[in-house]
Amino acid sequence: MLWAAFAADALALGAHWIYDPAVIRKRFGRVEHYVTPGPDSYHPGKGAGDLTHYGDQMLVLLESVAENGGRFHLSDFASRWRNLFKDYGGYVDKATKATLQRFGEGHGPDASGSSSSDLAGAGRMAPVLYAYRDDPQECVAAVEAQTAMTHNHPMVLTAAAYFARVTLHVLAGSPPGDALEAVLYEMSLQGPLATSVRHGLESASMETEAAVLDFGQSCAVDGAFPSVVHLIVRYAEDLREGLIQNVMAGGDSAGRGLLVGMVLGAHHGYAGLPREWVDGLRAGERIRRLLERIDEAKRAAKTAG
Repeated sequence: MLWAAFAADALALGAHWIYDPAVIRKRFGRVEHYVTPGPDSYHPGKGAGDLTHYGDQMLVLLESVAENGGRFHLSDFASRWRNLFKDYGGYVDKATKATLQRFGEGHGPDASGSSSSDLAGAGRMAPVLYAYRDDPQECVAAVEAQTAMTHNHPMVLTAAAYFARVTLHVLAGSPPGDALEAVLYEMSLQGPLATSVRHGLESASMETEAAVLDFGQSCAVDGAFPSVVHLIVRYAEDLREGLIQNVMAGGDSAGRGLLVGMVLGAHHGYAGLPREWVDGLRAGERIRRLLERIDEAKRAAKTAG
């Protein structure tokens, strides 16, 4: 689950925010491996196997959870997140700038969130799912809190809770498509997000490029949400192809990929990921050490309990 989220982000790095699929095909061919972004990209200076600014934030969240004994503490995450952007060499998006400004004005992490409707704020949740996979109530609360710290938008918060619950269902053994439908009714979703779930499910037979172009390739939840649902249900049994097609569809592929990788990774397990994607992550060893620390903390807590 967590490795697939990181891999999805790294796979998207080179072609991230290129909106014309024809340009992606011409420049990179079929993106099956990690590629280095060009000097004219949003991520100049990064190399193949690096993470986007989304993935870097997810790594900070993982570090925070690991350093706190497998628990999520908003204040600690906020401190580490702010330190990430003190001298950050990568791209800094509008939601991050707005959140940093609010921190600078004296707001705490429970009131620092921007009004951004970008789905990526929810997308970095996988470390929380890893730590709280046996405690659904605490899991969803922590997911919402980490999301709101930077993206305090009602639809993004609802989307975060939705995909957290979907992932928990999948970890419990539900097929991804069944989980997407079950949580729709479990949360009694109404309005645009309910429509997005249904449209995403109904689009399973469409080619991905056409579906994503139809829903919208941008970062905003109204287009990214149904695109994520489409990718999950269409590629429920082929994680590798799903993450490749996500990149080839263009736009905010990194934001979508975090969630698609998380859900499909939860379904397939570690064996479902290409070994080269795991080995090629530049932060791979750091990720592995942090996961081990969370596992050790959970074992100690279980023994003590």
